Amino acid sequence: MVRAVWNGKVIAESDCCEFIEGNYYFPPESIDMKFLRKSKTCTFCPSKGTAKYYNLIVSGETKKDAAWYYTNPKPEISIIKNHITFWKRINIEV
Repeated sequence: MVRAVWNGKVIAESDCCEFIEGNYYFPPESIDMKFLRKSKTCTFCPSKGTAKYYNLIVSGETKKDAAWYYTNPKPEISIIKNHITFWKRINIEV
């Protein structure tokens, strides 16, 4: 089981994460979306494609662009489509 925890709250929890390039990508149904708010940020990664972001809000504290996902990843990593990963300072428990 892999968990993403920040400010003492479990943000995501799954035993079906994908591990790519040092990040755990959580399936969408494993995310507690009450902690995420869509961001306007969008970036491009040559190895994965265009990323869209979420701000993370827990206990009144906000981390801008702390989570991201790919709606149309490169074919070789299509398994992470719409899966969400987190900024390195979010505690990932494996």
